[in-house]
Amino acid sequence: MSTKQFLFSGFGGQGILFAGKFLAYKGLTEEKQVSWLPSYGPEMRGGTASCSVIVSDDPVGSPIVSNPDILVAMNLPSLDRYEDSVVPGGMIFMDSTLIEREVRRKDVKVFAVPATALASENGFPTLANMILMGKILNELGEFGAEGVDAALRKVISAKHADMLEVNFKAMKIGADH
Repeated sequence: MSTKQFLFSGFGGQGILFAGKFLAYKGLTEEKQVSWLPSYGPEMRGGTASCSVIVSDDPVGSPIVSNPDILVAMNLPSLDRYEDSVVPGGMIFMDSTLIEREVRRKDVKVFAVPATALASENGFPTLANMILMGKILNELGEFGAEGVDAALRKVISAKHADMLEVNFKAMKIGADH
């Protein structure tokens, strides 16, 4: 991977910023150059949230992601807003539990994952974000238990250490989907 630009988007409370931070930490643990740029509306819960992440072998010149290689859309407004910005040949990962329409573009790879439903069915309704993250890493060929564990240990505080295994399980469900 020379440089990959990611854009995560959804509404507040879906773990958009957490997923982006996880990916940035994963890059750091693998000695990559990274950029993590969160953005959220005035309402922390329920407002719009997005996060740009760049993971590169080379220094990152700007944290701005205008044309992502990979879009993660966790709700319909996010897909509507960012679908056209994905580079041709890019990837769109979407939560098909919350997004009922098809992606209109034919020049991108689309992965519709019922992340919210899978999270609820497995007893961790707040981890749809990590189910999608597992799918992303699997599709990129970067779902390694050691790298995922190292990044989870960086992004999950010691106070919430009990969430390490649950997050890993959610990611594994996504990777296997």
